[in-house]
Amino acid sequence: MHGRKGYTQREGIDYVDTFSPVAKLVTVKLLLAIAAVKGWHLSQLDVNNAFLHGDLNEEVYMKLPPGYNRKGESLPSNAVCLLHKSLYGLKQASRQWFSKFSTAIMGLGFSQSPSDHSLFIKNVDGLFIALLVYVDDVIIASNNHGAIADLKSELNKLFKLKDLGDVKYFLGLEIAKSSTGICVSQRKYVLDLLSDFGYLGCKAASTPMEANVKLSMDEGVDLPDVSLYRRLLGKLLYLTLTRPDISYAVGRLSQFISRPKLPHLHAAQRILRYLKGNPGMGLFFPSNSELRLMAYTDSDWARCPDSRRSVTGFCVFLGNSLVSWKSKKQHIVSRSSAEAEYRAMANTSCEITWLLALLKDFGIDHSAPALLFCDNQSALHMAENPVFHERTKHIEIDCHLVRDKVQSGVLKPMFVSTEHQLADVLTKALHPSSFKLLIGKMGLKNIFSPS
Repeated sequence: MHGRKGYTQREGIDYVDTFSPVAKLVTVKLLLAIAAVKGWHLSQLDVNNAFLHGDLNEEVYMKLPPGYNRKGESLPSNAVCLLHKSLYGLKQASRQWFSKFSTAIMGLGFSQSPSDHSLFIKNVDGLFIALLVYVDDVIIASNNHGAIADLKSELNKLFKLKDLGDVKYFLGLEIAKSSTGICVSQRKYVLDLLSDFGYLGCKAASTPMEANVKLSMDEGVDLPDVSLYRRLLGKLLYLTLTRPDISYAVGRLSQFISRPKLPHLHAAQRILRYLKGNPGMGLFFPSNSELRLMAYTDSDWARCPDSRRSVTGFCVFLGNSLVSWKSKKQHIVSRSSAEAEYRAMANTSCEITWLLALLKDFGIDHSAPALLFCDNQSALHMAENPVFHERTKHIEIDCHLVRDKVQSGVLKPMFVSTEHQLADVLTKALHPSSFKLLIGKMGLKNIFSPS
Protein backbone atom coordinates (compact mmCIF):
# COMPACT_ATOMS: atom_id res chain seq x y z
CA MET A 1 0.00 0.00 0.00
CA HIS A 2 1.25 3.46 -0.88
CA GLY A 3 0.38 6.87 0.57
CA ARG A 4 0.68 10.46 -0.62
CA LYS A 5 0.23 14.06 0.59
CA GLY A 6 3.47 14.46 2.52
CA TYR A 7 3.31 11.17 4.39
CA THR A 8 6.58 9.57 5.36
CA GLN A 9 7.03 6.36 3.43
CA ARG A 10 9.06 3.33 4.33
CA GLU A 11 8.66 0.20 2.24
CA GLY A 12 5.50 1.75 0.80
CA ILE A 13 3.63 2.03 4.13
CA ASP A 14 2.46 5.18 5.93
CA TYR A 15 3.85 5.64 9.46
CA VAL A 16 2.42 9.07 10.35
CA ASP A 17 -0.76 9.54 12.43
CA THR A 18 -1.53 5.83 12.55
CA PHE A 19 -2.67 5.79 16.17
CA SER A 20 -6.11 5.18 17.62
CA PRO A 21 -7.10 6.66 21.00
CA VAL A 22 -8.06 3.91 23.43
CA ALA A 23 -9.55 4.28 26.89
CA LYS A 24 -7.08 4.43 29.73
CA LEU A 25 -7.55 1.48 32.08
CA VAL A 26 -7.57 3.87 35.05
CA THR A 27 -10.60 5.55 33.46
CA VAL A 28 -12.32 2.16 33.24
CA LYS A 29 -11.68 1.49 36.95
CA LEU A 30 -12.79 5.00 37.93
CA LEU A 31 -16.00 4.58 35.94
CA LEU A 32 -16.75 1.26 37.66
CA ALA A 33 -16.01 2.73 41.10
CA ILE A 34 -18.40 5.64 40.50
CA ALA A 35 -21.05 3.32 39.00
CA ALA A 36 -20.94 1.17 42.15
CA VAL A 37 -21.70 4.20 44.34
CA LYS A 38 -24.22 5.85 42.02
CA GLY A 39 -26.00 2.61 41.12
CA TRP A 40 -25.57 3.23 37.40
CA HIS A 41 -26.63 0.66 34.85
CA LEU A 42 -23.66 -0.80 32.96
CA SER A 43 -23.92 -2.27 29.50
CA GLN A 44 -21.48 -3.40 26.83
CA LEU A 45 -21.51 -3.65 23.06
CA ASP A 46 -19.16 -4.60 20.26
CA VAL A 47 -19.01 -3.07 16.78
CA ASN A 48 -18.89 -5.62 13.98
CA ASN A 49 -16.15 -5.04 11.38
CA ALA A 50 -15.33 -1.71 13.02
CA PHE A 51 -12.30 -0.84 10.88
CA LEU A 52 -14.26 -1.21 7.65
CA HIS A 53 -16.38 1.81 8.61
CA GLY A 54 -13.48 4.24 8.38
CA ASP A 55 -13.25 6.78 5.55
CA LEU A 56 -9.78 7.55 4.27
CA ASN A 57 -8.53 11.14 4.12
CA GLU A 58 -5.33 10.22 2.27
CA GLU A 59 -4.83 8.69 -1.13
CA VAL A 60 -3.93 5.06 -0.44
CA TYR A 61 -3.28 2.54 -3.21
CA MET A 62 -3.26 -1.23 -2.90
CA LYS A 63 -1.77 -3.87 -5.14
CA LEU A 64 -4.33 -6.03 -6.90
CA PRO A 65 -5.11 -9.34 -5.18
CA PRO A 66 -3.41 -12.32 -6.92
CA GLY A 67 -5.56 -13.68 -9.73
CA TYR A 68 -7.82 -10.62 -9.92
CA ASN A 69 -8.98 -9.79 -13.45
CA ARG A 70 -11.95 -7.91 -14.87
CA LYS A 71 -13.99 -9.67 -17.53
CA GLY A 72 -13.24 -8.40 -20.99
CA GLU A 73 -10.60 -5.99 -19.73
CA SER A 74 -6.87 -6.40 -19.78
CA LEU A 75 -5.07 -4.70 -16.90
CA PRO A 76 -1.42 -3.61 -17.03
CA SER A 77 1.03 -5.40 -14.76
CA ASN A 78 1.49 -2.33 -12.54
CA ALA A 79 -2.23 -1.68 -11.99
CA VAL A 80 -3.29 -0.75 -8.42
CA CYS A 81 -6.55 -0.06 -6.55
CA LEU A 82 -7.44 3.33 -5.07
CA LEU A 83 -9.02 2.71 -1.67
CA HIS A 84 -12.09 4.69 -0.66
CA LYS A 85 -12.61 2.82 2.65
CA SER A 86 -10.09 1.50 5.16
CA LEU A 87 -9.23 -2.18 5.38
CA TYR A 88 -8.02 -4.42 8.21
CA GLY A 89 -4.25 -4.35 8.22
CA LEU A 90 -4.08 -0.77 6.98
CA LYS A 91 -2.05 1.46 9.28
CA GLN A 92 -4.70 4.20 9.23
CA ALA A 93 -7.63 1.84 9.90
CA SER A 94 -7.97 2.24 13.68
CA ARG A 95 -7.51 6.02 13.58
CA GLN A 96 -10.08 6.47 10.83
CA TRP A 97 -12.57 4.22 12.62
CA PHE A 98 -12.29 6.25 15.83
CA SER A 99 -12.66 9.48 13.89
CA LYS A 100 -15.90 8.28 12.30
CA PHE A 101 -17.30 6.86 15.54
CA SER A 102 -16.48 9.97 17.59
CA THR A 103 -18.09 12.21 14.97
CA ALA A 104 -21.23 10.06 15.04
CA ILE A 105 -21.48 9.96 18.83
CA MET A 106 -20.98 13.71 19.18
CA GLY A 107 -23.73 14.15 16.61
CA LEU A 108 -26.04 12.49 19.14
CA GLY A 109 -25.36 15.24 21.70
CA PHE A 110 -22.33 13.79 23.49
CA SER A 111 -19.23 15.80 24.39
CA GLN A 112 -15.70 14.39 24.31
CA SER A 113 -13.76 14.45 27.57
CA PRO A 114 -10.54 16.49 27.36
CA SER A 115 -9.03 14.25 30.08
CA ASP A 116 -9.57 11.01 28.16
CA HIS A 117 -10.50 11.35 24.50
CA SER A 118 -12.09 7.90 24.50
CA LEU A 119 -14.70 9.04 27.03
CA PHE A 120 -17.94 10.67 25.83
CA ILE A 121 -20.42 12.27 28.24
CA LYS A 122 -24.03 13.41 27.95
CA ASN A 123 -25.59 15.11 30.98
CA VAL A 124 -28.94 16.78 30.27
CA ASP A 125 -31.88 17.45 32.64
CA GLY A 126 -30.83 14.84 35.19
CA LEU A 127 -30.09 12.21 32.55
CA PHE A 128 -26.47 11.10 32.67
CA ILE A 129 -24.90 8.72 30.21
CA ALA A 130 -21.21 7.95 29.68
CA LEU A 131 -19.70 5.99 26.82
CA LEU A 132 -16.16 4.59 26.98
CA VAL A 133 -14.48 3.29 23.82
CA TYR A 134 -11.58 0.85 23.49
CA VAL A 135 -11.15 0.31 19.73
CA ASP A 136 -14.39 -1.60 18.94
CA ASP A 137 -15.40 -2.47 22.54
CA VAL A 138 -17.75 -0.01 24.21
CA ILE A 139 -18.98 0.36 27.81
CA ILE A 140 -22.13 2.42 28.44
CA ALA A 141 -23.01 3.69 31.93
CA SER A 142 -26.19 5.59 32.74
CA ASN A 143 -28.63 6.38 35.52
CA ASN A 144 -31.48 5.50 33.12
CA HIS A 145 -31.77 2.01 31.65
CA GLY A 146 -34.10 3.22 28.89
CA ALA A 147 -31.51 5.77 27.75
CA ILE A 148 -29.01 2.95 27.18
CA ALA A 149 -31.51 1.07 25.00
CA ASP A 150 -32.25 4.24 22.98
CA LEU A 151 -28.53 4.90 22.47
CA LYS A 152 -27.94 1.35 21.28
CA SER A 153 -30.81 1.71 18.81
CA GLU A 154 -29.38 4.96 17.42
CA LEU A 155 -25.88 3.51 17.11
CA ASN A 156 -27.19 0.37 15.45
CA LYS A 157 -28.60 2.53 12.66
CA LEU A 158 -25.12 3.87 11.98
CA PHE A 159 -23.01 0.77 12.67
CA LYS A 160 -23.73 -2.93 12.92
CA LEU A 161 -23.57 -3.71 16.63
CA LYS A 162 -23.43 -6.80 18.81
CA ASP A 163 -25.30 -6.15 22.06
CA LEU A 164 -23.45 -7.99 24.84
CA GLY A 165 -25.89 -6.97 27.59
CA ASP A 166 -24.70 -6.16 31.11
CA VAL A 167 -20.94 -5.76 31.53
CA LYS A 168 -19.38 -9.04 32.61
CA TYR A 169 -16.12 -9.38 30.66
CA PHE A 170 -14.26 -6.37 29.26
CA LEU A 171 -10.70 -6.46 27.86
CA GLY A 172 -9.93 -9.58 29.88
CA LEU A 173 -11.35 -8.07 33.08
CA GLU A 174 -14.05 -10.15 34.80
CA ILE A 175 -16.66 -7.79 36.26
CA ALA A 176 -19.18 -8.98 38.86
CA LYS A 177 -21.84 -6.59 40.15
CA SER A 178 -23.97 -6.94 43.28
CA SER A 179 -25.88 -4.72 45.69
CA THR A 180 -22.74 -4.32 47.83
CA GLY A 181 -20.45 -3.20 45.00
CA ILE A 182 -18.50 -4.23 41.91
CA CYS A 183 -15.62 -6.71 41.84
CA VAL A 184 -13.03 -6.73 39.06
CA SER A 185 -10.59 -9.62 38.66
CA GLN A 186 -8.59 -11.57 36.07
CA ARG A 187 -9.12 -15.06 37.48
CA LYS A 188 -9.44 -16.85 34.15
CA TYR A 189 -6.34 -15.07 32.87
CA VAL A 190 -4.37 -16.19 35.95
CA LEU A 191 -5.50 -19.81 35.64
CA ASP A 192 -4.62 -19.85 31.94
CA LEU A 193 -1.23 -18.34 32.77
CA LEU A 194 -0.51 -20.97 35.42
CA SER A 195 -1.59 -23.74 33.05
CA ASP A 196 0.52 -22.34 30.21
CA PHE A 197 3.70 -22.37 32.33
CA GLY A 198 2.92 -25.62 34.17
CA TYR A 199 2.33 -24.13 37.63
CA LEU A 200 -1.24 -25.25 38.33
CA GLY A 201 -0.03 -27.90 40.76
CA CYS A 202 2.81 -25.97 42.39
CA LYS A 203 3.14 -25.08 46.06
CA ALA A 204 1.86 -21.56 46.74
CA ALA A 205 4.16 -18.76 47.97
CA SER A 206 3.06 -16.25 50.62
CA THR A 207 4.45 -13.17 48.81
CA PRO A 208 5.30 -12.37 45.17
CA MET A 209 8.96 -11.61 46.02
CA GLU A 210 11.24 -12.56 48.89
CA ALA A 211 11.95 -9.74 51.34
CA ASN A 212 15.42 -8.21 51.02
CA VAL A 213 16.14 -10.16 47.83
CA LYS A 214 19.18 -8.85 45.95
CA LEU A 215 18.80 -8.72 42.16
CA SER A 216 21.44 -7.21 39.91
CA MET A 217 22.21 -6.87 36.21
CA ASP A 218 25.55 -8.69 36.57
CA GLU A 219 25.00 -11.43 39.13
CA GLY A 220 23.98 -14.90 37.97
CA VAL A 221 24.22 -17.12 34.89
CA ASP A 222 22.79 -15.92 31.57
CA LEU A 223 19.66 -17.75 30.40
CA PRO A 224 20.26 -19.90 27.30
CA ASP A 225 16.80 -18.94 25.99
CA VAL A 226 15.45 -15.51 27.00
CA SER A 227 12.11 -15.92 25.19
CA LEU A 228 10.50 -17.77 28.13
CA TYR A 229 11.39 -14.98 30.57
CA ARG A 230 10.20 -12.23 28.23
CA ARG A 231 6.92 -14.00 27.46
CA LEU A 232 6.25 -14.54 31.16
CA LEU A 233 6.97 -10.90 32.08
CA GLY A 234 4.78 -9.67 29.23
CA LYS A 235 1.84 -11.69 30.54
CA LEU A 236 2.47 -10.61 34.12
CA LEU A 237 2.53 -6.93 33.08
CA TYR A 238 -1.04 -7.23 31.79
CA LEU A 239 -2.07 -8.83 35.07
CA THR A 240 -0.98 -5.73 37.01
CA LEU A 241 -4.14 -4.00 35.70
CA THR A 242 -6.03 -5.49 38.66
CA ARG A 243 -3.22 -6.79 40.86
CA PRO A 244 -1.29 -4.02 42.66
CA ASP A 245 0.10 -6.73 44.94
CA ILE A 246 2.46 -7.92 42.17
CA SER A 247 3.20 -4.51 40.61
CA TYR A 248 6.49 -3.95 42.41
CA ALA A 249 7.81 -7.45 41.69
CA VAL A 250 6.84 -7.30 38.01
CA GLY A 251 8.28 -3.80 37.59
CA ARG A 252 11.53 -4.82 39.24
CA LEU A 253 11.96 -7.89 37.04
CA SER A 254 11.05 -5.95 33.89
CA GLN A 255 14.30 -4.00 34.29
CA PHE A 256 16.24 -7.14 33.33
CA ILE A 257 14.24 -7.93 30.20
CA SER A 258 17.16 -7.17 27.84
CA ARG A 259 19.53 -9.65 29.48
CA PRO A 260 17.79 -11.83 32.07
CA LYS A 261 19.76 -14.21 34.26
CA LEU A 262 18.84 -17.34 36.20
CA PRO A 263 18.06 -15.52 39.52
CA HIS A 264 15.64 -13.26 37.63
CA LEU A 265 13.81 -16.27 36.18
CA HIS A 266 13.57 -17.87 39.63
CA ALA A 267 12.11 -14.60 41.00
CA ALA A 268 9.56 -14.49 38.15
CA GLN A 269 8.56 -18.10 38.84
CA ARG A 270 7.96 -17.15 42.48
CA ILE A 271 5.28 -14.69 41.27
CA LEU A 272 3.53 -17.64 39.59
CA ARG A 273 3.67 -19.57 42.87
CA TYR A 274 2.17 -16.58 44.67
CA LEU A 275 -0.64 -16.32 42.10
CA LYS A 276 -1.37 -20.02 42.61
CA GLY A 277 -2.49 -19.24 46.15
CA ASN A 278 -5.04 -16.54 45.18
CA PRO A 279 -5.89 -16.59 41.45
CA GLY A 280 -9.23 -14.85 42.01
CA MET A 281 -7.86 -11.85 43.92
CA GLY A 282 -9.10 -8.56 42.50
CA LEU A 283 -10.34 -5.05 43.12
CA PHE A 284 -13.55 -4.38 45.01
CA PHE A 285 -15.45 -1.12 44.56
CA PRO A 286 -17.99 -0.86 47.44
CA SER A 287 -21.33 0.83 46.88
CA ASN A 288 -21.18 2.66 50.23
CA SER A 289 -17.95 4.55 49.45
CA GLU A 290 -17.65 8.32 49.49
CA LEU A 291 -16.51 10.10 46.32
CA ARG A 292 -13.36 11.77 47.62
CA LEU A 293 -9.81 11.25 46.39
CA MET A 294 -7.17 10.05 48.84
CA ALA A 295 -3.64 8.98 47.94
CA TYR A 296 -0.65 7.33 49.57
CA THR A 297 2.82 8.08 48.23
CA ASP A 298 6.14 6.54 49.14
CA SER A 299 9.64 5.92 47.84
CA ASP A 300 12.49 3.57 48.64
CA TRP A 301 15.69 5.57 48.47
CA ALA A 302 18.49 4.20 46.23
CA ARG A 303 16.73 0.84 45.93
CA CYS A 304 18.34 -0.13 42.61
CA PRO A 305 21.88 -1.50 43.25
CA ASP A 306 22.91 -0.94 39.63
CA SER A 307 21.85 2.70 39.18
CA ARG A 308 21.22 3.78 42.82
CA ARG A 309 17.96 5.31 41.68
CA SER A 310 14.94 5.29 44.01
CA VAL A 311 11.57 3.63 43.46
CA THR A 312 8.35 5.66 43.44
CA GLY A 313 5.14 4.05 44.59
CA PHE A 314 1.68 5.54 44.91
CA CYS A 315 -1.91 4.37 45.17
CA VAL A 316 -4.97 6.57 44.74
CA PHE A 317 -8.37 5.78 46.24
CA LEU A 318 -11.81 7.15 45.46
CA GLY A 319 -13.26 6.73 48.92
CA ASN A 320 -12.57 3.04 49.66
CA SER A 321 -12.06 2.09 46.00
CA LEU A 322 -8.50 1.70 44.72
CA VAL A 323 -8.54 3.18 41.20
CA SER A 324 -4.90 3.97 40.35
CA TRP A 325 -1.41 2.89 41.42
CA LYS A 326 2.15 2.86 40.13
CA SER A 327 5.50 1.33 41.01
CA LYS A 328 8.32 2.82 38.97
CA LYS A 329 12.02 3.58 39.24
CA GLN A 330 12.73 7.33 39.31
CA HIS A 331 14.51 8.79 36.28
CA ILE A 332 17.20 10.57 38.30
CA VAL A 333 19.35 9.78 41.34
CA SER A 334 18.10 11.52 44.51
CA ARG A 335 20.62 12.90 46.96
CA SER A 336 18.50 12.14 50.04
CA SER A 337 15.48 10.14 51.10
CA ALA A 338 13.52 13.38 51.51
CA GLU A 339 14.23 14.32 47.91
CA ALA A 340 13.16 10.87 46.71
CA GLU A 341 9.91 11.18 48.70
CA TYR A 342 9.31 14.67 47.34
CA ARG A 343 9.70 13.43 43.76
CA ALA A 344 7.20 10.67 44.54
CA MET A 345 4.78 13.30 45.85
CA ALA A 346 5.15 15.25 42.60
CA ASN A 347 4.27 12.19 40.50
CA THR A 348 1.28 11.46 42.71
CA SER A 349 0.14 15.09 42.47
CA CYS A 350 0.06 14.85 38.67
CA GLU A 351 -2.11 11.71 38.88
CA ILE A 352 -4.49 13.34 41.36
CA THR A 353 -4.80 16.46 39.18
CA TRP A 354 -5.77 14.32 36.19
CA LEU A 355 -8.26 12.28 38.23
CA LEU A 356 -9.88 15.48 39.55
CA ALA A 357 -10.43 16.65 35.96
CA LEU A 358 -11.88 13.24 35.09
CA LEU A 359 -14.25 13.37 38.08
CA LYS A 360 -15.49 16.74 36.84
CA ASP A 361 -16.30 15.15 33.48
CA PHE A 362 -18.37 12.55 35.33
CA GLY A 363 -20.34 15.37 36.95
CA ILE A 364 -18.82 14.95 40.42
CA ASP A 365 -18.00 18.10 42.37
CA HIS A 366 -14.81 17.48 44.35
CA SER A 367 -14.63 20.75 46.27
CA ALA A 368 -12.63 19.40 49.22
CA PRO A 369 -8.85 19.03 48.81
CA ALA A 370 -7.53 15.57 48.00
CA LEU A 371 -5.64 13.99 50.89
CA LEU A 372 -2.03 13.01 50.19
CA PHE A 373 -0.47 10.73 52.82
CA CYS A 374 3.31 10.56 53.17
CA ASP A 375 5.51 9.01 55.88
CA ASN A 376 8.46 11.41 55.49
CA GLN A 377 8.27 14.58 57.61
CA SER A 378 11.01 16.37 55.64
CA ALA A 379 9.17 15.86 52.35
CA LEU A 380 5.96 17.17 53.94
CA HIS A 381 7.74 20.33 55.12
CA MET A 382 9.19 20.83 51.63
CA ALA A 383 5.70 20.53 50.14
CA GLU A 384 4.11 23.04 52.51
CA ASN A 385 6.91 25.59 52.83
CA PRO A 386 7.20 27.99 49.86
CA VAL A 387 10.71 29.08 50.89
CA PHE A 388 13.37 27.75 48.49
CA HIS A 389 15.79 26.02 50.84
CA GLU A 390 19.42 25.27 50.07
CA ARG A 391 18.67 21.55 50.19
CA THR A 392 16.01 21.77 47.46
CA LYS A 393 17.44 24.25 44.98
CA HIS A 394 18.87 21.49 42.78
CA ILE A 395 15.46 19.79 42.39
CA GLU A 396 13.73 20.43 39.07
CA ILE A 397 11.09 23.14 39.01
CA ASP A 398 8.36 20.71 37.91
CA CYS A 399 8.69 18.86 41.24
CA HIS A 400 7.58 22.01 43.05
CA LEU A 401 4.09 21.73 41.56
CA VAL A 402 3.32 20.00 44.87
CA ARG A 403 3.66 23.37 46.64
CA ASP A 404 1.42 25.04 44.07
CA LYS A 405 -1.30 22.41 44.55
CA VAL A 406 -1.08 22.70 48.33
CA GLN A 407 -1.31 26.50 48.26
CA SER A 408 -4.27 26.44 45.84
CA GLY A 409 -6.17 24.01 48.06
CA VAL A 410 -6.16 21.09 45.62
CA LEU A 411 -3.99 18.91 47.89
CA LYS A 412 -3.70 18.54 51.63
CA PRO A 413 -0.51 16.69 52.70
CA MET A 414 -0.95 14.38 55.69
CA PHE A 415 1.51 12.35 57.72
CA VAL A 416 1.02 8.60 58.01
CA SER A 417 3.18 6.21 60.01
CA THR A 418 5.33 3.78 58.05
CA GLU A 419 3.40 0.71 59.27
CA HIS A 420 0.20 2.17 57.78
CA GLN A 421 1.82 3.40 54.54
CA LEU A 422 -0.09 1.42 51.87
CA ALA A 423 2.26 2.50 49.08
CA ASP A 424 5.03 0.52 50.83
CA VAL A 425 3.78 -2.51 48.87
CA LEU A 426 4.74 -0.70 45.66
CA THR A 427 8.30 0.26 46.62
CA LYS A 428 9.88 -2.87 48.11
CA ALA A 429 9.46 -6.57 48.80
CA LEU A 430 7.94 -7.07 52.26
CA HIS A 431 7.72 -9.86 54.82
CA PRO A 432 4.47 -11.90 54.68
CA SER A 433 2.87 -10.34 57.78
CA SER A 434 3.37 -6.72 56.64
CA PHE A 435 2.48 -7.59 53.04
CA LYS A 436 -0.84 -9.24 53.90
CA LEU A 437 -1.80 -6.42 56.27
CA LEU A 438 -1.28 -3.69 53.67
CA ILE A 439 -2.89 -5.67 50.83
CA GLY A 440 -5.96 -6.16 53.01
CA LYS A 441 -6.18 -2.41 53.62
CA MET A 442 -6.00 -1.78 49.87
CA GLY A 443 -9.41 -3.41 49.51
CA LEU A 444 -8.32 -6.38 47.42
CA LYS A 445 -10.76 -9.27 47.68
CA ASN A 446 -11.17 -12.80 46.38
CA ILE A 447 -14.88 -13.39 45.81
CA PHE A 448 -14.14 -16.97 44.77
CA SER A 449 -12.74 -18.02 48.16
CA PRO A 450 -15.15 -19.59 50.67
CA SER A 451 -16.40 -17.11 53.24
